Amino acid sequence: MALADYIENKPVLRTERLTLRQLLQSDIPALKEWMPDKTMYTYWGKPAGKTDKNPELLFENIKKNTKSFHWAVALNENDKVVGEAWIYLIEKNRMAKIALRIAPAYQGMGFATEVTKAIIDFCFTHTELQRIWTDVDTRNIASWKVLEKCGFTREGMIRQGKMVNTWCDYYIYGLLKTDIEKFSS
Repeated sequence: MALADYIENKPVLRTERLTLRQLLQSDIPALKEWMPDKTMYTYWGKPAGKTDKNPELLFENIKKNTKSFHWAVALNENDKVVGEAWIYLIEKNRMAKIALRIAPAYQGMGFATEVTKAIIDFCFTHTELQRIWTDVDTRNIASWKVLEKCGFTREGMIRQGKMVNTWCDYYIYGLLKTDIEKFSS
């Protein structure tokens, strides 16, 4: 399959403990529990925006169909949304950026690693993507440890660069499809 095959119908990804699926209006109460939390934005590159403070706004506008992916991260046991994940900034169907966030109450449980591995598997098995990359604030040790655990290579550091709307030092991480193929051989 190709990225174009997912423009209208986004896939649902399942792991042992989590389901990555479309956000639903019924998720608003769960989103309100953690999206406005200021600690979520310490290393996010920007403060909480309008939709972060008022998740119901996510459903006001009709979303355009794109090649990008935005998943709710829901617990399998009760379907409660405890995070979000994205594959976006897709360039020439070859490379894309990954981002994710997990609610503070659910951090440190391995969910970020589980989500990242599921997304890597999906991207490299079911799309033509050859590279996944991201940037991460150098102070966000938990996030860069997750990336390294999932096989990403720290490719460099930008000193006092602009990460979204914040000036900070940040690392660039990348993962190639061939890295995974070598690792699994």
